[in-house]
Amino acid sequence: MVARRLLTLIPLALGITLFVFIVLQFSPYDPALSALGDQASAAQIHAFKDAHGLNDPLPLRYVHFVNDLLHGNLGSTFPPAVPVIDKIGTALPLTLQLTAFGIIGALVIGLVLGIVAALYRDRWPDQIIRFISMAGIAMPSFWLALLLIQYLAVEHQIFPNGGYVNPSDSFSGWIESLTLPAIALAIPVGCSLARIVRTSMVEELDRDYVRTATGAGLPPMVVVGRNVLRNALVNPLTVLGVRIGYLIGGTVIIEAIFSLPGMGSLIMTAVRNNDTALAQGAVLTIALGFVVVNLIVDILYYFANPRLRGGH
Repeated sequence: MVARRLLTLIPLALGITLFVFIVLQFSPYDPALSALGDQASAAQIHAFKDAHGLNDPLPLRYVHFVNDLLHGNLGSTFPPAVPVIDKIGTALPLTLQLTAFGIIGALVIGLVLGIVAALYRDRWPDQIIRFISMAGIAMPSFWLALLLIQYLAVEHQIFPNGGYVNPSDSFSGWIESLTLPAIALAIPVGCSLARIVRTSMVEELDRDYVRTATGAGLPPMVVVGRNVLRNALVNPLTVLGVRIGYLIGGTVIIEAIFSLPGMGSLIMTAVRNNDTALAQGAVLTIALGFVVVNLIVDILYYFANPRLRGGH
């Protein structure tokens, strides 16, 4: 199963590179004009396109693009020329940090709410958690981010309203600078995950082995912790893989709201400057990262699900 998923990664990655390449080729902005300025002559524009292969047929340009990609070359930004890979290398760590904080927050919210709702199903804690979950799912991350800034940063000044602090400069400042953005990302995903955890937990609690173990005198918390929870988390694991894509995509907007110099800000800079190479490299990095994350989740699901392992 793992080998098969690894093999499917190759055509999927090629498909993503082709899609990103073609979409950006039909951009209304001319890379030559963006690089040289509106005052450039026709001869200068033609020379620039010849030098950068922009006059080549589209299939040939794609082949060159893939070849450069395999060699770690994503091109350079427009003057001042800086390798795109260097720009991504600076911005990507922050996005990964924010995504990791969001995943941790979503897991905490999803597990706590889902487990409590399942243990108290159809009683008042379950009803309250259902309402909270529905409200959390309905909240867009950007709107929630604005509310957090208003109440926790502007009015009460508990957290900063934006900016990034490097952990080497101040560890506490680093935590504070990522807390509100991570909460804004985590709440919608965590509330969605809570519903899946509750459903899986309820299904497991109704199985015969739970009644047998409880009847044998095992404490309920031992049964839930050792058996029910472990078996119930198999399905939420696959859902989490899809939701991680939501987190990665959400960072683009959240970083802009909180003035964080991550991949989202990089894409916004590329769009403002009509920098095709930078936009192409940033979008491709996020898309391929999403594919890799889903591959890792699929592998974890395979090892976490004994029925799949038993069939091989």
